[in-house]
Formats: sequence, C-alpha cells, structure tokens
Amino acid sequence: MTSMVVLGLSIATVLLLLGAFLATLRQDRKGRTAEPPVEVAPLETPLPAPVGVVGYAGSDYADPRTLKVGDGIEVHGSPARVLGAMYISWQGQEWTEFLLRDTARRRQWLSVETRQGDPPHLEVFMWTEVPTQGMVPAKSMIVMEGVEFFPIERGTAAFRSEGDTGLPERGLLDFADYRASDGRLLSFERIQGGSWTASYANPLAPGSIAVVSRAP
Repeated sequence: MTSMVVLGLSIATVLLLLGAFLATLRQDRKGRTAEPPVEVAPLETPLPAPVGVVGYAGSDYADPRTLKVGDGIEVHGSPARVLGAMYISWQGQEWTEFLLRDTARRRQWLSVETRQGDPPHLEVFMWTEVPTQGMVPAKSMIVMEGVEFFPIERGTAAFRSEGDTGLPERGLLDFADYRASDGRLLSFERIQGGSWTASYANPLAPGSIAVVSRAP
C-alpha cells in the first residue's frame, strides 16, 4: 500500500514537472514571437542622371548651339564675329559650322554638334586650314605633316547655308574625317564636287566662347 502511494506521488511529481516545463516553453516561444521585427532600411534608388548636354546643362556658360549669324563673340577672349553658318545633316546626324572672322580679318570655321550617348555631349571644334598640296582623302591611313591619321567617318551630307559663306544656299558636302593616335583630328571637305580642303580640329572646352552682342 505504501509503495503504491509513493509511486502515485512520483508520477504526480513527474507530471507537475513536465507541465511546468511545457508552460515555460510556451511562454518562451510566445515571448520571442512578441518581439518587434527588425526593420530593414529599404535600398536607396539612385537619382536619375540630369537630362542635358555634358558641360552646358545648368551652367552659366554660353551655349554654342544658340549662336546666330551676326553675333559678336569672344573665343578664349579674342573678339570675332559670326559671318555665316552651314546647317548640315547626314544619316540622322546634324551639326552646324559657323564661319567666324576675327579682328585680323582671318576666317575660321567653328563646328558644333550634339553627340548622342548616355548622357549626350556637345562637341565644339575650331578648325584651322592646312595646305593639302593636292592630297585627296584615302580610305586608309594617310600622313599629314609627318603624323599618321586613320579614317573614322566619311560620307556625303546635305547642307543649307546662311549669311556670308560664299557657298550656295543649298547643296552637298563630301567629307572624310581622320584621327591620329594622340587624338588629333583632321577633316577633308569639298563642296559640290569642288576641290578638297583640309583642316585640323582644336577642341573648345565649355566656357571658351562668350557672347558679347546678339544680332538684331
């Protein structure tokens, strides 16, 4: 009889201990579940790149694309006037060549072209004529004044002229562009099947051109 009582108490004790353990386990799980979840900061979405032309968007520099025939300008501080312009198109590309005359009455062409890209960029060049000595543009490498130039682009473009250019109002322009290994550019051009002329390009950085006076 005594053994049965002891056995009953032992079983009861085990049951009580087991119940206490299960209650603690449930409480522990409940406690972890109740903890607030850790907030993960969302990934920052990068701002889109500004739309515009590199070097000129949102700046105080004069935009060469706004030049007009008759404008008075300065190039690196030297006065010049826009005598005329050629508006050229070729295979979807468009660019403008402005004929300038400085105070020494020298004439030079200034080309302005927006190149597509990501982002688009503006290419502005001052062209200095060089004697061709009867040379014609080849489809392979050519040597000009001891420098090797390699072909990059050539074709026949349509143009419209304005102002004092000495050119027809409309016509066709053949061109062939070359680049040297050091980045120098050389271009051959001829108007309406005439004689070829050649020029070196001098790139102009933003701020090189200032508009002094606007044409009426």
